[in-house]
Amino acid sequence: MSAGFGGDRPPRPERGDRRERGPMTPKGRLRARARKKARKALKKKGGFLRKKVCRFCSDQKLIIDYRDPRGLRYFITETGKVIPQRISGNCAKHQRAVTTAIKRARQLALMPYASRHVS
Repeated sequence: MSAGFGGDRPPRPERGDRRERGPMTPKGRLRARARKKARKALKKKGGFLRKKVCRFCSDQKLIIDYRDPRGLRYFITETGKVIPQRISGNCAKHQRAVTTAIKRARQLALMPYASRHVS
């Protein structure tokens, strides 16, 4: 081993020899139970989580344009909020572009800031 690649570090323990973790916090127990319940429900349903694919990466012909409010309506809720990346499935690059386009369209009054003005 060369000197720059962790030669002075002790070897990692084997899987069975891992150190014991401390006691779990109540919040940690709740999270673990929720994860277990979600996995069990998913297994019972028989489905699997499919990774969302960015529609702009998969189809190069689609463009993000602030002058096209119909195309941007897919990315805002009924109340006028921008749909997050984890729900829309956009990649980070295109989510930023969509958000910028929505903000520009709102500035030019092509899209509403909210669905209806409450008085």
